[in-house]
Amino acid sequence: MRSVDWKCLMSYQVKQKSFDRLLSSKFGHPSSVFCLRPSVYLLFLLLLKSALIIGISGQDGSYLAELLLKKGYQVWGTSRDAQGGSFTNLQKLNIKSEVNLISMDQEDFRSVLVGIKKTKPNEIYFLAGQSSVGLSFEQPAETIQSFTLGILNVLEAVKLENRDIKVYHAGSSEAFGDTQGLAADELTPFKPRSPYALAKASATWLVDNYREAYQLFACTGILFNHESPLRPERFVTQKVIQTAKRIAGGSSEKLELGRLDISRDWGWAPEYVEAMWLMLQQEQPEDLIIATGTSRKLEEFVAITFTQLGMNWRECVEQSEHLMRPTDLIVSKANPSKAFAKLGWKAEKTLEEIVTEMLS
Repeated sequence: MRSVDWKCLMSYQVKQKSFDRLLSSKFGHPSSVFCLRPSVYLLFLLLLKSALIIGISGQDGSYLAELLLKKGYQVWGTSRDAQGGSFTNLQKLNIKSEVNLISMDQEDFRSVLVGIKKTKPNEIYFLAGQSSVGLSFEQPAETIQSFTLGILNVLEAVKLENRDIKVYHAGSSEAFGDTQGLAADELTPFKPRSPYALAKASATWLVDNYREAYQLFACTGILFNHESPLRPERFVTQKVIQTAKRIAGGSSEKLELGRLDISRDWGWAPEYVEAMWLMLQQEQPEDLIIATGTSRKLEEFVAITFTQLGMNWRECVEQSEHLMRPTDLIVSKANPSKAFAKLGWKAEKTLEEIVTEMLS
């Protein structure tokens, strides 16, 4: 085998830190790579898995990037403006320098196709889109387009590429709508009650259609609520956490909330991204519910937060009608038993532990 120019290796843009993690797991120490001939080293790089995360700057995208780097992946991430983006969450996790960032507009088919051709991923994780249920009532068209057109472009590009690329799509429990207090499973029909939920349901059906019609390895993780310190404050859980911390620090403000009697299945985001990865390691693609299986009221979340800060929440919270959504779900419950059976995955952190982590 001919020797290889070492400059050629740089074209693969494999970051040394993530590559060292893989070498450590394979050889015991990263320095062992230097005993390999350059041509063998190049072959080793070619065998590395590559992942493209569309929507890497959000909570899930950032934790997923961290997980994949630890597993030795070459990680690519997209943004509409990769050069101008701050990627704050990647910086918080101290992994921005290890990720290859490219500009991509998921609503532009040509941009998606070019991005996939450039990165040559083995796995694509579609996590992009307007992620606020409340905002979707104010921006319905933008919300629906961001999810449906985005995943459609990805699926069509993967179909045209005609090579083995696995696609994960981030679905949502909101698509189920009101299940009358029953725990939703993979056979529960969708009954969306917000533009966000409608968009997620439509995108899930697109994935199902492309999987059946074109035999693509494409699947949807129907994720119930999952939280972390990386959540932006427009999400109610982070709003509760940050406002409570300010009040504990001496602020005279009140925490304004809508309904307190809503129940949600809240999990820990870093655990959920592992489920995403596991779904793409299966022999056959299959949609799965990812959740804890335990629902708690928002009032409980608030009470736990203020109690951990040594305060009485009733003295600090005000309910406001303008924060109540036109069609809010009262109870959201999940049956994640299939994910455990298929993936061996189970949520571990309790709500009390999640609040502690978010407060720290």
